Amino acid sequence: MQDKTLNEKESLALIAQMIQNTQKRFERGTGANMLVWGYATVFATFSVWLALRLTGNPNWNFLWFLIPLIGYPYILFQSRQPKLVKTYIDKVIKYIWMVVGITGFFLSAATIFNFMWAFPILFVVILMMGMGSMLTGLVTEFKPSVIGSFAGMLIGFVNYLVPDYDIKMLTFALAFICIDVIPGHILNYRAKKRCSKS
Repeated sequence: MQDKTLNEKESLALIAQMIQNTQKRFERGTGANMLVWGYATVFATFSVWLALRLTGNPNWNFLWFLIPLIGYPYILFQSRQPKLVKTYIDKVIKYIWMVVGITGFFLSAATIFNFMWAFPILFVVILMMGMGSMLTGLVTEFKPSVIGSFAGMLIGFVNYLVPDYDIKMLTFALAFICIDVIPGHILNYRAKKRCSKS
């Protein structure tokens, strides 16, 4: 098979086709991913908040590990599903989330285990996850993810600036509703609408 050199028009058409293919796959599966991680984060946030409020025992911060305990089994389940052909853009999105996820996990673990006790972890996690979602939204041209991520990051600055613990926890949960939950429901709605038309 001979390699063919593409002209400018053909290259742009190929890139547009890759983005369109990624958007279709994004609509099919990513809505559920966003909802699992978003709701897991909101659930863990309220669990930690309530447990600390009722007991005052800082060991309840280990409930933050509910997020990966809920999210990673779903990711493993998804990885066993029949594989579709992946484009370069799919790989870019995968690597964005690999870097963001691993960094977020280790920073969070270091904070929970008191290696970095004064670190503003809630603010940093909101910014990291917001940037990951915004990059994903920009690459796939999914505007609700870009807008939701921007709103979530703005809420992150409120989280950083207010000293009140209750408001910090509330704004953390609210940020993830903007970053993951709302765009996830929009994606699922679009996917169902597309399926009902075909």
